[in-house]
Amino acid sequence: MNEEFYSLHTKTPAGRDVPLSDFRGKVLLLVNTATKCGLAPQFAGLEELYQKYKDRGLVVLGFPSNQFGNQEPETNETLETTCKVNFGVTFPLFEKSDVNGPDTNSVFRFLKKNLGGFFGSRIKWNFTKFLVDAQGNPIRRFSPVTRPAVVEPYIQRLLQKI
Repeated sequence: MNEEFYSLHTKTPAGRDVPLSDFRGKVLLLVNTATKCGLAPQFAGLEELYQKYKDRGLVVLGFPSNQFGNQEPETNETLETTCKVNFGVTFPLFEKSDVNGPDTNSVFRFLKKNLGGFFGSRIKWNFTKFLVDAQGNPIRRFSPVTRPAVVEPYIQRLLQKI
């Protein structure tokens, strides 16, 4: 088990603390999201994966971020409703977070440290995806333009190990 990962905490849009240890034993797909991004149609693919595999142990975790072109104008108070109504999202969403810079969410600080990108660890845009296995080990990072369907075979392999 990757205890460093499971020792991290994040917050819901309502400010409730959520320890990542709540997801111990689950395959996780963590994504920085934005409702006004040109890649926002990926919400549908992420939700499809979540619905298809949640009973087998997958959890998609959305972390809205406004760091790229101010494409997340929603507040913590309106995020969940907007994502549900406009995109059909039922997977867990967390409070708006920075994914780069001095105020980077600790979850993304950990993920970037363990899975650097093609041009370094910095996240380049919305909808960067991180796949974490059921033991809390970061497995793979996917670019913003990678469609959720492309991630599915990787998810399937990890779910077979649960």
